[in-house]
Amino acid sequence: MKALTINKPEQFGRVAVMMGGSAAEREVSLRSGAAVYKALKANGIDAIALDVTGSPFEALAGQKIDRVFNIIHGRGGEDGVLQAVLEVLGIPYTGSGVMASALTMDKLRTKLCWKGYGLITPKWYLLRDNADLDDCIEKLGFPVIVKPAQEGSSIGMSKASNRDELQNALTLAAKYRCDVYAEAWVSGKEYTVGVLGGEALPVIRLETPNAFYDYEAKYQATTTKYHCPSGLSEELEQFIRNLAVTACEVVGIKGWARVDVFIDDLGQYQLIEVNTVPGMTDHSLVPMAAKQAGIEFEELVWRILETSCGK
Repeated sequence: MKALTINKPEQFGRVAVMMGGSAAEREVSLRSGAAVYKALKANGIDAIALDVTGSPFEALAGQKIDRVFNIIHGRGGEDGVLQAVLEVLGIPYTGSGVMASALTMDKLRTKLCWKGYGLITPKWYLLRDNADLDDCIEKLGFPVIVKPAQEGSSIGMSKASNRDELQNALTLAAKYRCDVYAEAWVSGKEYTVGVLGGEALPVIRLETPNAFYDYEAKYQATTTKYHCPSGLSEELEQFIRNLAVTACEVVGIKGWARVDVFIDDLGQYQLIEVNTVPGMTDHSLVPMAAKQAGIEFEELVWRILETSCGK
């Protein structure tokens, strides 16, 4: 990992940790934000915590700040909206810019970009309404996983193994007011890779007894297992790390992110999605991978904040 570029906390100026938001991931964001704020203060950085409950303009009104640590997950914080506000106000911020944030918040458009570049992602079918169910079944078969295209933390996702389950999954996902798609079920092992400053962190292998790595498995379960080191061969570990960096570069990601990937039963990788504002809770994966690389949480937060510099 590259050397730190800023060595004194006062060089950051006053930092606003923007957290919360109004999306489905609000509670996770508040937990991430509290952890980030605590780490910034421990680093001697002049930080304030802003719980965004409405317009980001309102949250920032009257605040004298030099930069923003954005830890709002999901729509309103991870989709280019907050980034555009901060660009207009001339305030530097952590993470990716408007274009990459907006693009990668939409899982479908991200998959199209990856496919256009020649990267491999599971087959999918756009579900507009119940009239699409039979064509979806013909194209993908069963099982499938149904997803709202613009939600994170596995919110609104469900596995379907027959037509009735597919219809119910569509009904659930449609509640989140965005495109819904079914994705071919991947049998294999699931991995995730943090990317920080253009470099990949150690790979984590995820293992859960749940049907998939859902919200409960991510934030509540004690049965989820995280393997880091991943158990991959050195050559395959490096391949997956390089793949994660490439997947980020293709969609214009800057600063930091986390890429989710399967290796299926045939040994083929399958890119699933990328998160541009990953979680920073006690269950989160980027801090876990960073620790394996010798980067403790407070240093990780410092390094992420450095990504706001030079903007």
